[in-house]
Amino acid sequence: MSMKDLKSDINFVQSLAPASVVAAVDGAGVDLHDYSSAVVLIEAGAIGGTATPTFTFEVQDSADNITFAAVADTQLDGAEPVIVASNSVSRIGYKGEKRYVRVIVKTVSGTSPTLLCAAGVIRGNPHIGPL
Repeated sequence: MSMKDLKSDINFVQSLAPASVVAAVDGAGVDLHDYSSAVVLIEAGAIGGTATPTFTFEVQDSADNITFAAVADTQLDGAEPVIVASNSVSRIGYKGEKRYVRVIVKTVSGTSPTLLCAAGVIRGNPHIGPL
């Protein structure tokens, strides 16, 4: 394995599929089993609507992939974004101990708000790497 081979040390899993979001939505849980680190990526594209459309994202974790709760700020490296303008990428490190993590659009406000967005988790430092 080359020293520049990052591909073998990370794995991307989608939590929120690319879509036009108009209301709060929960992403799918991402299993962190067999990985030692994780980074959440949130991509925001075009935003639409009037009366200052706002989209608030939240990172949640779970021990069982059923009951999720907001991750404490002390367990995050970076801030969960509040999107008010088009075209941004947010990167948030997860320092928690739970097995599952997901991204949600927690709140949406404004008149006829729309946001093209997607979110996923980069799992890093696998316990079992390539040979």
